Amino acid sequence: MTDTPQSHNGLTEFLPKILTVWREGYGLGDLKADALAGLTVAIVALPLSMAIAIASGVGPERGLYTAIVGGFLVSALGGSRYQVGGPAGAFIVLVSACVMAVGLQGLILATFLSGLFLIAAGALRFGTYIRYIPYPVTVGFTAGIAVIIFASQLREMFGLTLPGAEPGEVFAKLEALWAARDTVTPAAVAVAALTAGLILGLRRFRPGWPGMLIAVAVASAVVAAFGLEVATIGTRFGDLPNMLPVPNLPDWSLWQAALPWAVSFALLGAIESLLSAVVADGMSGARHRSNAELVAQGIANMGSAVFGGFCVTGTIARTATNVRAGSRGPVSGMLHALFILVFMMVAAPLAAYIPLAALAGVLGVVAWGMAERHEFASLLRSSRGDALVVSVTFLLVVFRDLTEGIIVGFALAGLVFIRRMSEAVEMRQSARPDPDPGVDGRRADRVVYHLRGPYFFGAAAQIGGVLERIAEAPRAFVLDMTDVPLIDSSGARSFHQLAGRARRRGGQLFLVGLTPVLRRQLEGQGVREPEVCYLPDVAAVDRLLDAPPSEGESGLGKA
Repeated sequence: MTDTPQSHNGLTEFLPKILTVWREGYGLGDLKADALAGLTVAIVALPLSMAIAIASGVGPERGLYTAIVGGFLVSALGGSRYQVGGPAGAFIVLVSACVMAVGLQGLILATFLSGLFLIAAGALRFGTYIRYIPYPVTVGFTAGIAVIIFASQLREMFGLTLPGAEPGEVFAKLEALWAARDTVTPAAVAVAALTAGLILGLRRFRPGWPGMLIAVAVASAVVAAFGLEVATIGTRFGDLPNMLPVPNLPDWSLWQAALPWAVSFALLGAIESLLSAVVADGMSGARHRSNAELVAQGIANMGSAVFGGFCVTGTIARTATNVRAGSRGPVSGMLHALFILVFMMVAAPLAAYIPLAALAGVLGVVAWGMAERHEFASLLRSSRGDALVVSVTFLLVVFRDLTEGIIVGFALAGLVFIRRMSEAVEMRQSARPDPDPGVDGRRADRVVYHLRGPYFFGAAAQIGGVLERIAEAPRAFVLDMTDVPLIDSSGARSFHQLAGRARRRGGQLFLVGLTPVLRRQLEGQGVREPEVCYLPDVAAVDRLLDAPPSEGESGLGKA
């Protein structure tokens, strides 16, 4: 069921969606459907959460903590009916860089602080504006993240041995990996290829099966059966814990170092979660509450940090799986977290046998799916503006910084939009019904131009010079504004300048056809009579200017 627009007014926009579901009536049949959907999502999230944690530079247990605590809170408190939260591949780059810069405790504190920022953003209703990020920007940064994720898994895919820490920057990483090419482990390559091949094969021929879990289980069994010399979770990290840790507040002495990372986490988390909620809306016909979703994401990040986890956000893959599995509401997301907790409690020792190359294969498939290759190619072909935005965003994300890529891409998209809107503004000279100057020549001293479209700073810059050149000739310059829906302060200033130029040459600027709202706005910005003359239509201008001198000194004098 979709929400009505009224449900987004006032404090109701902060209400968790679970209250809406319960108010509509939630029965045993709904619980059964949600339990099945939750189990399906948990099967997908289980290997993915550990793989993302390892790729982020922390232990696999941190990914499970994040999926359990953060995933439960996102669904329980969120503004989306179907959103499923947890660790996301989009955060791998930032989290690994944060761990290298400020350590694990700094990461946990940055996660906690990002939660505070997200709560503040939701309370200030910023969620409404985050949804306006242009499509080419989202495609560019998603494709960039996909490239970085894939590059981060090459070491485990090929079983390479590096003499020191793996560099974070892409070029340096590839250079270091190439230098270690003599250490390739054929067994690791085979395991990664087997895992990726099984996932893709099951996705095509048995789409209803849990491909990731089956592939990881098969790869683990092959490694154990043949005694392959491949690194596993157990050999690298030891046994996983079978219970959540005792909650503990982060170390606040690191707040200055953690603060910049917290801002980046909050920005990316807000974008990723709201994009995921939009995808869920498109699949289900529901309508999420963006500000409630931001508040829930903030609380989930704080909760995850308290239990030793890291960044939580809504994830598109798990959310889409939830919708396709028949979820009836947020309960399925809450149950998915509980199912992962049960696995950790019961089967944690089995995770020690999972090969890291298999998890690298999982993330390789995830990166391939994230790349949005067709959308990227389509934007490159669509227009030069879209091609510029998506390309610059992609290159900055891959080779510079993810946050920088988003900000620069958004700014470029804004400039492209301004140019397009400026070009959409039309100015044409109106045909005169009686071009003959008449016996007294009164019709020869006026020109009428019709404007169509929003007259904002972009349009003012583009056609303002043309208007000023036109104003040099006629004594009466008439602008028909009937089809102008918007005028900003830059447009108002251009009328100031145009009127001043006309009056210095003994003429008058007439603005006709303005709506009462636009006229009040112009007058509020100082564009008042007698500097300009406001009239309802062009015919009123003709009546005023063609009036005999006895009715008013002269047409312009009366004006």
